[in-house]
Amino acid sequence: MIDAHFHCWQLSRADYGWLTPDLTPIYRDVAVADWQQQAEAWGVGGGIVVQAAPTAQETQFLLQQARTNPTVLGVVGWIDMLAPDAAQQLAHCAEQPMLKGLRPMLQDLSDPDWILQPAVQPVLSAMARCGLVFDALIKTVHIPRILALTQAHPDLTVVVDHGAKPVIDTTAMNDWAQAMTQLARETDPAKVVCKMSGLWTEAPAGQPVEVVRPWCEALLTIWGPQRLLWGSDWPVLELAGSYAAWRELSLSVLAHLPEQEKNAVLGGNARRIYRLEG
Repeated sequence: MIDAHFHCWQLSRADYGWLTPDLTPIYRDVAVADWQQQAEAWGVGGGIVVQAAPTAQETQFLLQQARTNPTVLGVVGWIDMLAPDAAQQLAHCAEQPMLKGLRPMLQDLSDPDWILQPAVQPVLSAMARCGLVFDALIKTVHIPRILALTQAHPDLTVVVDHGAKPVIDTTAMNDWAQAMTQLARETDPAKVVCKMSGLWTEAPAGQPVEVVRPWCEALLTIWGPQRLLWGSDWPVLELAGSYAAWRELSLSVLAHLPEQEKNAVLGGNARRIYRLEG
C-alpha cells in the first residue's frame, strides 16, 4: 500500500512561507522516518513525498530524502515555470529518476488563470514529453482552469490534489461536486485522476474526521476506484487530527469495494500514475 501524498521539512531551510509558528501542531522538523512510523502501523510500505516550498532547493532536498530512504518511492517537486531557463530546469529535473512530478502552488497565487498563461504552456508540453505528472494544488475556483489545461495538453498526466480542497460545508458542496463531475467526465481516465487526501484540514477546526465522509464518498462516486489515489497529507493532517483517524475513515469509505478496487485506491493507482518501480 502506498501513501500518495506526504511531506517532510526542515525549518532551518526557511523557504516554507506558509509554515509559521502559529501552526503549532506542525511547526517542527519532520523527517521521512517520522512519516514511516505513522504509515507502517497501517501497512503502508511506501509513499510519494510532495513539495511544501516553491523553491528549486526544495526539490533537491526532497530528492536527497528519496536517495537515502527506500520507502520514498517518488518525489513531486517544484520549478519556476516562468524562469527564463525553465526548459533547462525541467530537463535537469527529468534526468532524476526519483522525480515523478511537479507542482506549482496554484492555491497560493492570486490569479486563478495563472496556469493558462502562454508563457507556462511550453513547460507543460515538456512535462508531458518527459512523462512528469502535473500535481494540481487547487481549490474549486481552479477546476474549470484545470479542465482547460487538460484540453490543451491531452498527453499530460494530471493529479488533482486533495479533492480540489473543497469547503467542508453542505451549502458549498453542490457547486464543487458539479465542477468535479465535469472534470472527471470530460477528461481521459488514463490521464486525469484525483487524490483522496487533505480534506479534513479543510473542515472547521475541531471537527471530527466523520465530517468529511460525504466528500470522501462523493470523490469515490465521481472518480471511481480506478481514478482515485489515497494520500495522508501528513503531517499537515495533524492540524485536524491523527493519521490513524484519517486512515480508519478512509478504509471505512472503501470497505464495500471489491478487494481489487480497494487495492487500486490504496496503492495500485499511485504506482501506475507515478510510474513507480517494482
